[in-house]
Amino acid sequence: MSSSSPSPILIIFIISTFMINISSSSPDSPDRYLKSLTNPPPSSTIPTGSIEVTKPPPPSNPINPNCSILLLQNDFNNTLTSPPFTTLYSPPVNCSGPWNKIFLEYSVSSDDGEQDDRISGVWLDGVEILRTSTPQGNPSGSFWKIRKDVSRYSSLFTQSNLTLSVMLESESIDDWFTGFYQVNVSLFYYQDQDLNLTKISSVEFIEQVEPLKLNRKLGGLSETSIKGMYNAGAFSNETSPDLIIPVSDNGGEGCWFRIKNESDIHSKTIQIPQNTRKAVLEIYVSAHGNDEFWYSNVPNAYIESNHLSSQRGNGAFRQVIATVDGVTVGSVTPIPVIFSGGINPLFWDPVVAIGAFNLPTYDVDLTPFLGFLLDGKNHSFGLGVAYSKSVWLVNANLHIWLDHGSDIVTAKSIAYETSPMQLQNQTQFRTLDGQFKIEGQRKTEYSGWVNSSAGNFTTRIYDEFKFKNEIKISNNGKDKEVEQKIKLQTEVRIENDVGHEISKSIISREYPIKMKISTLPGAEADTFVSTTDVSHSTKEKYTRALSSNEQIQIESENSQESNGWMIVKDRSVLSGSGSTSQTLTFKDLNGFYSRVVSASNGKILQDDSTLASVSPFSA
Repeated sequence: MSSSSPSPILIIFIISTFMINISSSSPDSPDRYLKSLTNPPPSSTIPTGSIEVTKPPPPSNPINPNCSILLLQNDFNNTLTSPPFTTLYSPPVNCSGPWNKIFLEYSVSSDDGEQDDRISGVWLDGVEILRTSTPQGNPSGSFWKIRKDVSRYSSLFTQSNLTLSVMLESESIDDWFTGFYQVNVSLFYYQDQDLNLTKISSVEFIEQVEPLKLNRKLGGLSETSIKGMYNAGAFSNETSPDLIIPVSDNGGEGCWFRIKNESDIHSKTIQIPQNTRKAVLEIYVSAHGNDEFWYSNVPNAYIESNHLSSQRGNGAFRQVIATVDGVTVGSVTPIPVIFSGGINPLFWDPVVAIGAFNLPTYDVDLTPFLGFLLDGKNHSFGLGVAYSKSVWLVNANLHIWLDHGSDIVTAKSIAYETSPMQLQNQTQFRTLDGQFKIEGQRKTEYSGWVNSSAGNFTTRIYDEFKFKNEIKISNNGKDKEVEQKIKLQTEVRIENDVGHEISKSIISREYPIKMKISTLPGAEADTFVSTTDVSHSTKEKYTRALSSNEQIQIESENSQESNGWMIVKDRSVLSGSGSTSQTLTFKDLNGFYSRVVSASNGKILQDDSTLASVSPFSA
């Protein structure tokens, strides 16, 4: 437990602290902009619903929940320096756990006014359970809904008489920022297996999981397949943890740590129970300010040589580092998430970028390190970001599984071998034109055994990381191309006390992104024209094999292609055009799901989805 045990306070903290606009090296650099709401098109009379295309879609309308509660209903208006909104929380009456599933729903509507995009977080007793952001305003108003499976945090929802604290820092109402947020936060609890879908046909289920009217194709997917596909969203068959300890700030400015530079390490002292049999650190992270577009940052030498005012330096490599007592125990490189004001805000209306409404988290398995954590002493859990510029919002949740058959578990760390990060930098530039390449890779292996009442088991973890980034700047700094590829693979093997392998799981991930920006002077004074192409995607594959010959395999790919132009003055988009197309595919042993969406200039042009019991692509 923490040396200063956290009080049983439920903090759902929706904070918006998007960063100050920093002058970039030239207009072609990625930046954040505001859509102008002046002279809206006559057709903009119906409020716009923003969506994020995710895998696979959870129910947009609850399907027979055992119970639900409305945690918050409040208007946030001119709350930039106001204290958080607070109320009380207790689990629903006559609906005690254990629950099979719990969903958090965060729904927001904004009136016909302007607000900048905002970063938001949801914490439960200091444990973050959702990080999200808001779209920009629309002349006719806007609304959106995020529904997230928060079942892994179920041990925290059993507490009663908790304080619900909510904060959303909207801008002061003035001639420009005229909108405000109407926020509802709810929880939906399910006790029955598979969300009570046994009495719902496949067509009825699909009709309820999507809020839009879609063109659908069903390939004979059975009820069992649908339930299996939906419940396979988690990459582990492990039960939810018994205890979750936050590695976070005190909540005065949000529970996240604010990482300002590469030497800025934030930590929390924790003493974990001595009957811990498994521990996993879940990391939440988002980049803002000078590092919001970190994957396009140039070397400091380029900025200094050209006497630029930009603070977006340190090159284009970043990693979140997790430490225990100052020793690195894991690292993650996050997905580049583009918020709704980024690059060209016309791209992200009404379909937001991948991860913008539900930012992904990253797990680091600490079970092999229990050998020195189970000593009954306090340990410092730290978080930092290598090569970072201000500011990163980072915190973590320490998930702990206890041995209920023993008060004390013995463990030993066997090996920890990691090669230093091999970064190769190539920098060539002449005045404002140049080419910058970074390549890196690292392999890590760590293992340890844990002897609990269930037996003596050894966990062996093998991590492999590859990184490649290339930036080209031409036309006297007016054109910029960025291409980045990240590949990660984690293999986890579990062995019994005689060295026999009883399970092996492999998770492979790829996060490619490409971007091309060209700028020209505008026809009017102090304006410029920007044309941009962006493509980015996430690819994931999970396999798990047991000694009983049971095997699980899950694959997903989510990709977006965006292009358009805009005329900009003082970071305000005066006019322009933006189109985005997105393709999502998800496959497991039960079936195949796909969704194809295209949008242009604030309207959805296509939204087709397919469900089939036989996958159209090979493993």
